Amino acid sequence: MELANIIISDWDGYEKQDFEFNGRNGLIVLPKEFAPGRPWVWRAEFFGAFDYVDRDLLSKGYPIAYYATCDMYGCPTAVRLMKQFHDMLVEKFSLNRKASLFGFSRGGLYTVNYAAAYPEDIAVIYLDAPVCDIKSWPGHFGKGGGDSECWEECKGYYGITDENAKDFKGNPLDKVEVLVKNKIPCVLCAGLDDNVVPYDENGMIFAKKYTSLNGRIKTILKHGCGHHPHSLMDPEEISDFIQLTNN
Repeated sequence: MELANIIISDWDGYEKQDFEFNGRNGLIVLPKEFAPGRPWVWRAEFFGAFDYVDRDLLSKGYPIAYYATCDMYGCPTAVRLMKQFHDMLVEKFSLNRKASLFGFSRGGLYTVNYAAAYPEDIAVIYLDAPVCDIKSWPGHFGKGGGDSECWEECKGYYGITDENAKDFKGNPLDKVEVLVKNKIPCVLCAGLDDNVVPYDENGMIFAKKYTSLNGRIKTILKHGCGHHPHSLMDPEEISDFIQLTNN
């Protein structure tokens, strides 16, 4: 499949290419010079939001890519679309096969589910206030309360109901063993006062499972922080971890 409707523009001094691929919008922001090995950042969702790490790595030679599988909640269909995008991007721009995949909020679903399905495509995952259990969000089974409209969408994509949702085994929390087995490093950043995607129902369980299986995970916890703001305004701690995994 070829790119269509390519639009080239300036993005804070960098070349940005917007395009359509497989009927969906995508983009890539190119560095002035590529880092050795041509590593890249793949923002699974919310391109441009709290993108301190993305921009820092861009300045160090990492392209930033995004592909719109919006509101598909990391379902198998979304993962297959992401795979087609990944393979196209790697070939067209001669990028490293292994992406640094970023999962912010619901993007945690996309990121972990993709990494578990195609671990050979992943250098590192960066999760930020991630959804790791659809029962917690958008489902209404946790203390965060969920989101009723998103929950109806999510159930449709996964083919589940309120009645059998508690038996669902396709969450990121169910994929940790695959990631650790494939030695995928992870950095996880979250606010301890998150009342939208509660940390103790999502990231905390994920991190504990990673640690218990002797996986490589770096956890950054923000006291007094809710679901927003994401990430760290000083991105060095996260950027350094990502760069080390790409060397």
